[in-house]
Amino acid sequence: MAILVQFAIGLIFGIGLIVSGMSNPAKVLNFLDIGGIPAGTWDASLAFVMAGAVAVTFIGFSRVLKLARPFFADRFYLPTRRDIDPRIVAGPAIFGIGWGLAGFCPGPALTALGFGSVSAVIFVAAMCAGMVLARFIAHLPSLTRFVTPADPLET
Repeated sequence: MAILVQFAIGLIFGIGLIVSGMSNPAKVLNFLDIGGIPAGTWDASLAFVMAGAVAVTFIGFSRVLKLARPFFADRFYLPTRRDIDPRIVAGPAIFGIGWGLAGFCPGPALTALGFGSVSAVIFVAAMCAGMVLARFIAHLPSLTRFVTPADPLET
């Protein structure tokens, strides 16, 4: 049952990405190019997508976190750390740079794979390589002083 629910949620998420245009890198890059504002070529439609996502997430999390536990797990796995370390700064920076260069973030890239997009295949391959490289670097003995012990979300 849990797998069917996860599949349905992933399917709805993917459909939302397609409908919103997030799986089209040209649309995303046009949104990120705020230099087009004076010329009137900037596409603000993804700002509405973002606002909608924030609203749905806010409402959903405020309701779900009132439950004693998730429907299909023993407990919630939520981050407990509150400090900022180099990883929490570097990770989003790399994510943002990659998003700005390619026009994809992971979800839309995986959705675009279904359309046979060559650029999505290249992006997902690079993303997987980057994930492997990041995990390798995080476990280098010389960097362990910068890396905190793994939390339950990373296992």
